[in-house]
Amino acid sequence: MAATGAEPGPFVAGELPALRGEAGGEGPPIVLCHGLTATRRSVVHGSRALGRAGHRVVLYDARGHGESDPAPAGQSYDYPGLVADLEAVVDSQAGAERIVVGGHSMGAHTAVAYALRNPVRIAGLIAIGPSYTGTEGAGSLEYWDGLADALEAEGVDGFVAYIDRVQPIDPAWRDSVLRFTRGRMLRHRSLDAVARALREVPRSRPFEGLDDLRAIEAPALVVASHDAADPGHPYAVAAAYAEALPGAELTSEEEGQSPLAWQGGRLSRAIAAFAAHL
Repeated sequence: MAATGAEPGPFVAGELPALRGEAGGEGPPIVLCHGLTATRRSVVHGSRALGRAGHRVVLYDARGHGESDPAPAGQSYDYPGLVADLEAVVDSQAGAERIVVGGHSMGAHTAVAYALRNPVRIAGLIAIGPSYTGTEGAGSLEYWDGLADALEAEGVDGFVAYIDRVQPIDPAWRDSVLRFTRGRMLRHRSLDAVARALREVPRSRPFEGLDDLRAIEAPALVVASHDAADPGHPYAVAAAYAEALPGAELTSEEEGQSPLAWQGGRLSRAIAAFAAHL
């Protein structure tokens, strides 16, 4: 029987930190994680297509992001903590069911780490715009620290200005990137927590390297973006994930188009088509 596409309802999962999210729809669960400095609204951008396609869709704000609590005393924003939070959300919202799990950027890395740690729970894996390869260097850390400094010193305006100044954005996409960036930053309850995450997440390793992905037996969908619009999530890295994940398929927008990761409706339909064959 077709799902009703029930309206998303809020939930709180976990104890410390308390994670706030929303779940809606009926059917096999799909749990999606957002990227660093984003929120749950930045994965499928408000699209309801997955619910209409017959899935229960679970979205949540990572620790220190959006409406979720900051990391409590004695905890950090490392990937073990992010994976533990994802486990709490899955247990709260999916019960014993096998799930499709995925995410964008930091969320993709979290989903991969979850799949490595919980292989029996995974029906399918979705990696949208992955950027971690296991070989990140000092230059990358300098960028993230600079973002954190700008956010702490000048708030959202400083954060956006730093991206405009430092990131090699194609002029054709500059206004869109800066507008999206400002909009997502204004959704955070604690900018101090986001600044701390900017320093700690890039210093953490979700897994050792791309060879680890070969242990994941579940079908996978990797979503790539062309570099002109989204240089922070290189196409070549997504292609490397698709090559390392057994049986993975790689999808992307046509060159010159808006990144598929930015198109909530199209992205949701691509995920639904992938999940329909699981």
